[in-house]
Amino acid sequence: MFISNAYANAAGTPQGGGTMELIFMLVVFGLIFYFMIFRPQSKRVKEHKSLMSALSKGDEVLTSGGILGKIAKISDDSDYVLLSINETSQITIKKDYVAAVLPKGSIQSL
Repeated sequence: MFISNAYANAAGTPQGGGTMELIFMLVVFGLIFYFMIFRPQSKRVKEHKSLMSALSKGDEVLTSGGILGKIAKISDDSDYVLLSINETSQITIKKDYVAAVLPKGSIQSL
Protein backbone atom coordinates (compact mmCIF):
# COMPACT_ATOMS: atom_id res chain seq x y z
CA MET A 1 0.00 0.00 0.00
CA PHE A 2 2.83 2.41 0.82
CA ILE A 3 5.25 0.91 -1.73
CA SER A 4 4.65 1.99 -5.32
CA ASN A 5 5.39 -0.27 -8.30
CA ALA A 6 8.69 0.27 -10.07
CA TYR A 7 8.47 0.45 -13.84
CA ALA A 8 11.36 0.23 -16.29
CA ASN A 9 12.34 3.49 -17.89
CA ALA A 10 11.46 3.10 -21.57
CA ALA A 11 13.48 6.16 -22.58
CA GLY A 12 16.74 4.79 -21.14
CA THR A 13 16.80 1.44 -22.98
CA PRO A 14 17.81 1.24 -26.66
CA GLN A 15 15.12 0.01 -29.01
CA GLY A 16 16.24 -2.00 -32.08
CA GLY A 17 19.90 -0.95 -32.00
CA GLY A 18 21.06 -4.47 -31.13
CA THR A 19 20.50 -5.83 -34.65
CA MET A 20 23.22 -3.73 -36.28
CA GLU A 21 25.63 -4.45 -33.44
CA LEU A 22 24.98 -8.18 -33.83
CA ILE A 23 25.60 -8.06 -37.58
CA PHE A 24 28.79 -6.05 -37.03
CA MET A 25 30.09 -8.56 -34.47
CA LEU A 26 29.32 -11.49 -36.81
CA VAL A 27 31.24 -9.79 -39.62
CA VAL A 28 34.19 -9.15 -37.30
CA PHE A 29 34.22 -12.79 -36.15
CA GLY A 30 33.96 -13.94 -39.77
CA LEU A 31 37.00 -11.85 -40.72
CA ILE A 32 38.96 -13.13 -37.73
CA PHE A 33 38.06 -16.72 -38.69
CA TYR A 34 39.14 -16.13 -42.30
CA PHE A 35 42.48 -14.48 -41.56
CA MET A 36 43.47 -16.61 -38.55
CA ILE A 37 42.25 -20.08 -39.55
CA PHE A 38 41.03 -20.54 -43.13
CA ARG A 39 43.62 -18.55 -45.11
CA PRO A 40 46.78 -20.02 -43.46
CA GLN A 41 45.37 -23.53 -43.77
CA SER A 42 44.63 -23.10 -47.49
CA LYS A 43 48.17 -21.74 -48.03
CA ARG A 44 49.63 -24.83 -46.34
CA VAL A 45 47.49 -27.13 -48.48
CA LYS A 46 48.61 -25.33 -51.65
CA GLU A 47 52.28 -25.59 -50.63
CA HIS A 48 51.91 -29.31 -49.86
CA LYS A 49 50.29 -29.95 -53.26
CA SER A 50 53.14 -28.17 -55.01
CA LEU A 51 55.60 -30.25 -52.95
CA MET A 52 53.85 -33.46 -54.04
CA SER A 53 53.96 -32.49 -57.71
CA ALA A 54 57.66 -31.54 -57.51
CA LEU A 55 58.84 -34.89 -56.10
CA SER A 56 61.34 -36.70 -58.29
CA LYS A 57 63.54 -39.77 -58.16
CA GLY A 58 66.63 -39.22 -56.00
CA ASP A 59 65.10 -36.60 -53.68
CA GLU A 60 65.83 -37.02 -50.00
CA VAL A 61 62.61 -36.71 -48.02
CA LEU A 62 61.29 -36.69 -44.47
CA THR A 63 57.96 -38.44 -43.87
CA SER A 64 55.34 -37.36 -41.38
CA GLY A 65 56.28 -40.43 -39.32
CA GLY A 66 59.88 -39.25 -39.02
CA ILE A 67 61.48 -41.62 -41.55
CA LEU A 68 64.34 -40.24 -43.64
CA GLY A 69 64.91 -41.76 -47.05
CA LYS A 70 65.70 -41.31 -50.71
CA ILE A 71 63.02 -41.73 -53.36
CA ALA A 72 63.83 -44.80 -55.46
CA LYS A 73 60.68 -44.91 -57.62
CA ILE A 74 57.56 -42.80 -58.12
CA SER A 75 54.41 -44.34 -59.56
CA ASP A 76 52.78 -41.94 -62.00
CA ASP A 77 49.36 -43.59 -62.04
CA SER A 78 49.11 -44.18 -58.29
CA ASP A 79 49.89 -42.09 -55.24
CA TYR A 80 52.69 -44.29 -53.91
CA VAL A 81 56.44 -43.74 -53.59
CA LEU A 82 59.15 -46.35 -53.09
CA LEU A 83 61.45 -44.97 -50.41
CA SER A 84 64.96 -46.34 -49.93
CA ILE A 85 65.90 -46.11 -46.26
CA ASN A 86 69.38 -47.58 -46.70
CA GLU A 87 71.14 -49.76 -49.31
CA THR A 88 69.21 -52.91 -48.40
CA SER A 89 65.74 -51.83 -47.24
CA GLN A 90 62.97 -50.08 -49.11
CA ILE A 91 59.42 -49.21 -48.11
CA THR A 92 56.37 -48.08 -50.03
CA ILE A 93 54.48 -45.06 -48.69
CA LYS A 94 51.76 -42.73 -49.92
CA LYS A 95 52.89 -39.43 -51.39
CA ASP A 96 50.69 -37.61 -48.89
CA TYR A 97 52.94 -38.71 -46.02
CA VAL A 98 55.98 -36.88 -47.36
CA ALA A 99 56.37 -33.88 -45.07
CA ALA A 100 59.48 -32.18 -46.49
CA VAL A 101 62.12 -32.46 -49.16
CA LEU A 102 65.58 -32.24 -47.63
CA PRO A 103 68.68 -30.74 -49.26
CA LYS A 104 70.96 -33.18 -51.09
CA GLY A 105 73.40 -34.92 -48.75
CA SER A 106 71.30 -34.53 -45.61
CA ILE A 107 71.07 -38.25 -44.95
CA GLN A 108 74.83 -38.71 -45.41
CA SER A 109 75.58 -35.99 -42.85
CA LEU A 110 73.53 -37.72 -40.15
